[in-house]
Amino acid sequence: MRMGVEEEFHVLEVESGLLVPRAGAVLRRLPRRTFTTELHQSTVESNSEVHTSLHDLYTDLTSTRRRLDTAASSLGLAVVAAGTAPLAPAESAHPTADARYRHMAEEYRKVADEQLICGAQVHVDVPDRDTAVRAMCVVSPWLPVLLAISASSPFWQGSDTGYASWRTLLWQRWPTAGPAGCFSSAAEYDAQVNDLVRAGIISDAGMIYYDVRPSAHLPTLELRICDACPRAETVVLIAGLFRALVTEARERLRTRGAPGCAGRHEWLRGATWRAARSGLEGTLVDPETHREAPAPQVVRKLLVRLRPALEAHGDWQTVRALTEAALADGSAAQRMRRAAQEEDLLACVDMLIAETRGERGHRCSAPLGRAFTPSVAASGSHSSAGPGSPEAVGR
Repeated sequence: MRMGVEEEFHVLEVESGLLVPRAGAVLRRLPRRTFTTELHQSTVESNSEVHTSLHDLYTDLTSTRRRLDTAASSLGLAVVAAGTAPLAPAESAHPTADARYRHMAEEYRKVADEQLICGAQVHVDVPDRDTAVRAMCVVSPWLPVLLAISASSPFWQGSDTGYASWRTLLWQRWPTAGPAGCFSSAAEYDAQVNDLVRAGIISDAGMIYYDVRPSAHLPTLELRICDACPRAETVVLIAGLFRALVTEARERLRTRGAPGCAGRHEWLRGATWRAARSGLEGTLVDPETHREAPAPQVVRKLLVRLRPALEAHGDWQTVRALTEAALADGSAAQRMRRAAQEEDLLACVDMLIAETRGERGHRCSAPLGRAFTPSVAASGSHSSAGPGSPEAVGR
């Protein structure tokens, strides 16, 4: 099963660490096939190639980040992969000069103005849209765990929010954000989307911001719940886990038919809140018991559950190593808070810039990329069109 990744990056002024609306200047130095705009002029999005191996995905992501960093550095700027930029003044909002984005800014006002957030999205191949829609219900209970792994947005406009992922709380203000719910077919799902468009709640299918959704253009399932991640390794870990979740879901659908959803998703929204609040440092909601449990316990439970699917893709050793490294180092949110407490928010920004570049930094407990040794990484191939390509993106 192939996979692709979209990453969003904040554009910052190096000296001040402030978010700045200069994505256009950075993009003029980059190929538009790989890099593109977002709602605000302070954000750049990258689209990976399509890959079958985690090793190739990692190589792609780190190469793309280097190109982006080079383009930004030439302008006295830097890019940061994190859910929120620690120093993002309220006046940072500058919508991109695009008719669609202008409409969103005018229609959603403060919600759009404060969309100064970045995420990481993962696309995984599925045979058809019916499979994608039905698989959503199977994978959804475990998505808060992936959010906790990605959590990287404790600061908002210079203050500590008390959350590991404040981006999640900002994101959920949109009318179509949050748990996806369950549908029996693509036709049923599409009918609901059309109802939302006809009601004037959204303008197009690209404004479906569920935690997971089928692509509007290609037979893929897209993960959308996660913060952008300073370390490329974290993105690769999430991609490996999500591909395994989709693999397991497809097998369950094949052997058991309909997912048998009970239709109660209140706990899932609560579980998402808990993951946003705690990250990897507190408790999470166990998807099987619906009770709180230490985050490392829930993460390792997911790892054990997915072992057959991970082994089928040759990912088990890599994902296990990345999981243990993530649990040992803690979430990006915790690293950010530590840097701010030891020095200040500008030191936190410097740490994010370094980690986005792939630099080890004095706070990292292990060399980045250790999990991708030849004995661990599986071989694979890539192509130039598919889940992570621009035409797959329904922004």
